[in-house]
Amino acid sequence: MESILSKEIVLNRSISRALVSLFFIVTISLGAFVRIQLPFTPVPLTMQTFFVLLSAAFLGARLGLFTQFAYIFLGFIGLPIFTGTYAGAVYLIGPTAGYFFGFLAATIFIARFIKHAKENILMIAGIFCLASILLLLCGVAWLKISLHLSWTKSLFLGFVPFFPGDIAKSVLAAFLFWKLKPRIKSIL
Repeated sequence: MESILSKEIVLNRSISRALVSLFFIVTISLGAFVRIQLPFTPVPLTMQTFFVLLSAAFLGARLGLFTQFAYIFLGFIGLPIFTGTYAGAVYLIGPTAGYFFGFLAATIFIARFIKHAKENILMIAGIFCLASILLLLCGVAWLKISLHLSWTKSLFLGFVPFFPGDIAKSVLAAFLFWKLKPRIKSIL
């Protein structure tokens, strides 16, 4: 027990990083199953963005992007890990595909700016909120293209219903990151 408390259990940082990446692939996948389908939009509410934000902050750009690409690839090859237990290449061109691009954009954004936040919880929350908005806007852009909608309709279907919840998820994720950062960073 003392070795756990003194952090001696981490013997190999590469293994630790791989396990944390795997953890986030699993949690993003599980976040897809926490799903509320809204009747007026093809985009469901999920918990995926919560875990995308955390993975970006904890893992940084390279490993964070690897984690997002691994999640997308696993769904692409047929594992039923996308929202509604869907999988395959067709899902990556459907109306929600833009949010996958948003996962990547949010990861890059957070990895780029999180180091400037230091220990300031308000800056961390602000970075997470801006990343969530970026993620949503990627989804909106794809909705516009894939469904041939106006910008107004795309915003109504892909941004407005999700904005309050995503801001709440961002603030919660920021608080969790702020609290867990010293321990997680010690094993990565």
